[in-house]
Amino acid sequence: MQIHIVTGTGAGRTALSAYDAALAAAGVHDCNLVTISSVVPAEATVERVGTAPDLGPVGDRLTVVQSRATVGPGAEGTACAALGWARGPDGRGIMYEASGPDVEAATEAVEVGLEDGVAIRDWEAVTRGFETVRADPADPAVVAPGATPGDRYTVAVALAVYGESMPIA
Repeated sequence: MQIHIVTGTGAGRTALSAYDAALAAAGVHDCNLVTISSVVPAEATVERVGTAPDLGPVGDRLTVVQSRATVGPGAEGTACAALGWARGPDGRGIMYEASGPDVEAATEAVEVGLEDGVAIRDWEAVTRGFETVRADPADPAVVAPGATPGDRYTVAVALAVYGESMPIA
């Protein structure tokens, strides 16, 4: 199984439309996302791809581990999402996610979570990876049709996409 690490940022006049825009930037907006906890199968490969490749038909379900941060209109700070993973010698692993107003705090929360998760499982992490994304509400590159920076929501997402999509029924 291939696990794709994807990220996106978006803005909109509502929190949900901003989230949809961030999912579009990550390439997963046409799937129904099913969020799972965070266990990585031993045989899986993890690859950072930025934007997801074509993973199946519109409307299918897609299994993900997701980090999501939202900043509302007029709010101070940024939306930061972090995702990290640790793998043992046999390939099995875990993922942790965190979000917040700055990349350093979100990354630190993921690092601490991974340390705890590895300790719970009583194995040694031989490989680790991190992915972070930051969305600044004042950044004009994060476009929200019909909205100005002062009246829009901004969202950052980091997702681990497990495999390809599957039909819902």
